[in-house]
Amino acid sequence: MKKSFFALLIMSLTLIACGHKQHSEVSAEKISAHQQIAGDSAIYGLACDGCTDSILILLPYSGGDPDTFDILSARESNNIFGRPRIGDEMSVMVNPDSTHEATKVINVSRLMQQWAYMVTPTLRPSLSNHPIPDSIKERLLTPREYGLRLRRDHTAQTIGIFRSSGRPSPAVYPTPQRYSEWQLCNGLLLLRTDTIDAVGARQEATIDTASIVQLRRDTLVLRFSDHKQGYYLKKQ
Repeated sequence: MKKSFFALLIMSLTLIACGHKQHSEVSAEKISAHQQIAGDSAIYGLACDGCTDSILILLPYSGGDPDTFDILSARESNNIFGRPRIGDEMSVMVNPDSTHEATKVINVSRLMQQWAYMVTPTLRPSLSNHPIPDSIKERLLTPREYGLRLRRDHTAQTIGIFRSSGRPSPAVYPTPQRYSEWQLCNGLLLLRTDTIDAVGARQEATIDTASIVQLRRDTLVLRFSDHKQGYYLKKQ
């Protein structure tokens, strides 16, 4: 029987706390695009007029009047990811000891973009001992753009999935992880892997968890369990 998403989330967060891999080996339920994940204590809503470098005014999706949060401590600890702008969707983690103080703020609207980075291939091991002119090597080792598109409906698309011609290429590119959905939970980015991998083989869906290190107008940096990846904003 498949694990519930909440159970998978707890397992994932437990692995993070223990310093192990964040990539769970159990199956993942479909991430809902319309409701908050069970166990997510973040507050979501829209940034209102009156936001400053020290104050966030949020109209919560849960209803009611706008809430005012002190974000000065979060800013000083580099936990503001994307400057709030009027009408932007925001995710706010609140200090449990002071419900009007935010500990982490994420501009979700700014996160929902197309992010990319360049990768450079390596030569096949069988060619490494053969002398190859630099001009030919430069043509073979052409950088390729990889990346990630996070859509408003919480679907995700991996950039850098190329069909093979069927003939072995002298250049070997890393295989990107293929994602189908994304969601935020407690200030972490959850990425659900597709049931079809980058080479077309069927696989069981799992959840990869990443923490946001930096989010600016044209820059995103994510920390995964085994590496940190920087992205630039790709014009759509």
